[in-house]
Formats: sequence, C-alpha cells, structure tokens
Amino acid sequence: MKTVITYGTFDLLHVGHINLLRRAKALGDKLIVAISTDEFNALKHKQAYYSFEQRKTILEAIRYVDLVIPEESWDQKVKDVEKYNVDTFVIGHDWEGQFDFLKDQCEVIYLPRTEGISTTKVKTDLSER
Repeated sequence: MKTVITYGTFDLLHVGHINLLRRAKALGDKLIVAISTDEFNALKHKQAYYSFEQRKTILEAIRYVDLVIPEESWDQKVKDVEKYNVDTFVIGHDWEGQFDFLKDQCEVIYLPRTEGISTTKVKTDLSER
C-alpha cells in the first residue's frame, strides 16, 4: 500500500484544491491531508474563513481523501512522514525546492497548480463585487 501526504490550509475550497487532491490520490492508495490549525495559521499571519473543524469536515467528505490530520508546525512534516509510513509527499509547484529535505525519507513531488484559481484570487474577486 502506497501512502501519499499533502499539506495546506484548504480554505474556500475550489477546483484547484480538488485537482490537487485528485492528482495526489492517483499517486498512491491512501491520501493523507494535513491541514493547518487555526493556531498555526495565526503563526503564519494567515486567517482562514472557515475554522479548522469546518475545513476538516469538508475535506473528509471528498472521495480522494482518506485521512485528515492537523498541521500544527512547520517541522512536523518529518515526523508525519515517519509516523504514517509515507511514500510520497505532494505539494503545489509554488513550493518547489522547499521540501527537498524530505527526499531521503520519501519521494517529493511538486504538482502544477490549476491556472487562474487560488484562494487569494477567490477572496479578491469576492471583495470586488
């Protein structure tokens, strides 16, 4: 069984998120999604529209996702890869090179983002209405 993991805030779910999750799941048998807790978002100076629990509930309803776990710190990735016997770490290509330190533990793949959509764009578009 091949396990894949990805990380993110996953706020204001959009087609780009679904595309990333679908492609990540296609790389293995089990997809784990680690989502930033509200406290971790605050440390990153980010604020999600939906609470951690709401985002977790939404992600758990997506057929590509097998397990949702909290992301509480930047350095948790190494521990998660070991704890969950992860074979592949997947994240958007805008993070290219940032997680290469995991390559001695698992495969690291930077997937292209869906063009023309992002949570930032959704928030901007909504504020301009």
